[in-house]
Amino acid sequence: MLASSILSAGLFGTPASAQPLYPTPDPDPFYHAPAELAGISPGDVIRTRKIDSGPYVGTEAWQIAFRSTNSARNPIIGVTTVLLPVGVRNPPLVSYQALINSLGTQCNPSRSLFNGELQDAPGAMLPIGRGWAISIPDYLGPTVAYGAAELSGMITLDSVRAVRKAAELGLSNSPVALAGYSGGGMASAWAGALQPGYAPDVPLTAVVAGGIPADLEEMALGLGFAPHPGFGLAFAAAMGLEREYPERLPVSDQLNSDGLRFRELTRNACRRSLLVDGAFRSAEQMAASKSLLDSPAAHAVLRENSLRYLPETPTAPTYFWHGRSDNLALFEPVAEVADRYCKAGVPLTFRPFDIAEHMTTAVAGFGDAWNYVESRFRGDPVPTSC
Repeated sequence: MLASSILSAGLFGTPASAQPLYPTPDPDPFYHAPAELAGISPGDVIRTRKIDSGPYVGTEAWQIAFRSTNSARNPIIGVTTVLLPVGVRNPPLVSYQALINSLGTQCNPSRSLFNGELQDAPGAMLPIGRGWAISIPDYLGPTVAYGAAELSGMITLDSVRAVRKAAELGLSNSPVALAGYSGGGMASAWAGALQPGYAPDVPLTAVVAGGIPADLEEMALGLGFAPHPGFGLAFAAAMGLEREYPERLPVSDQLNSDGLRFRELTRNACRRSLLVDGAFRSAEQMAASKSLLDSPAAHAVLRENSLRYLPETPTAPTYFWHGRSDNLALFEPVAEVADRYCKAGVPLTFRPFDIAEHMTTAVAGFGDAWNYVESRFRGDPVPTSC
């Protein structure tokens, strides 16, 4: 779930003094940015290392640190984890944007692939089973800016650049597909749309994305003040966006004492803890005021991170799937994006499902999505539902 509580919590009343609360940095020097980061181009490799592939039998694993860019266009360090199928030469490459939905650095895929926190870790093995290499980037960046869609798109594209540049992996000429669901679908869809302008040097064979939270503003307005079972994730998205836009979204300034305590409790939390600790809490309990829709800055940031309002469109073959009655990510904004893409000539296949539960749609749609990717890797004619 990527609904933000920024607007619905009424967080722009009388200012206080709280500052954004960032996660505890990963102590491993591999994750640390070099002093000369600003002089490195986006997607350039900073360092690589081979790691134990752990539970991912039949693979060898690498991690790559690379230079990327945040929403303020400042240089940042990024990390991705690559699983290579043993015995397969020149495999195609899938950049899989996993479900992160978290605030702690230990929740990023480079850690959560191996510590049991990554919800869709088993899904990472499906491309491996087809003989493909898979790259799983930490697309929320070093500050784990949950909800920051533009950031996630840029990091995703830079991670692909880095994987193709890392000579140890031998993937410089591999065809590339992007894939993900929910928050991972948002990152994949944004990367697909940004690619022609941000990374024209990254050729994309396919983009598949499902359950996309395509309008954060509408989701925020729909959250309301009543207790909600997913409030912990909504609160986390507010904190994540504040981390990425500290001057434009001073969310913490408007938290009351309960909100500040909950912020401290969750600053390093992963998805499961956020859901448990935040279940049936509410914005009313956490906010110092109830002034709704008072901040043009909040609206602007939410729209800037909503695919519905992103003017750029992809050129790569694209496959979207979404539940018509999705209980978390609204269907209408995605349908609107699909219509706009069709009118712009995007080679799009859009498949709605008559399903309401968000994660059920992921299971229902991923099989066809992987078949779509395989067909693109084979060079079959590109279908369209436009």
